[in-house]
Amino acid sequence: MKLVIAIVQDENAPKLIKSLTAKEYRTTKLSSTGGFLKSGNTTLLIGVEDDKMDEVVDIIKAECKYKKIDNGKEEVDVCGANIFILDAEDYRKI
Repeated sequence: MKLVIAIVQDENAPKLIKSLTAKEYRTTKLSSTGGFLKSGNTTLLIGVEDDKMDEVVDIIKAECKYKKIDNGKEEVDVCGANIFILDAEDYRKI
């Protein structure tokens, strides 16, 4: 089992959560702020069986695209998502 930590732009979060839920992936949503351009972010925690990882990553790719932002001086590319994939030794539903 894996734990996916996906940090996405706030504007992409609702569609991503809807797409994940439609495929019966449960997510925990955390509001977050940070990093580049101080933009609003959403952090999603997603528990995934090893054999379903590719599908989850594909859903994230489909819903979270790079975009260009004008920061006042120039246009910069902003990524759609940062994904961390961690091994989960144990999972219990209580």
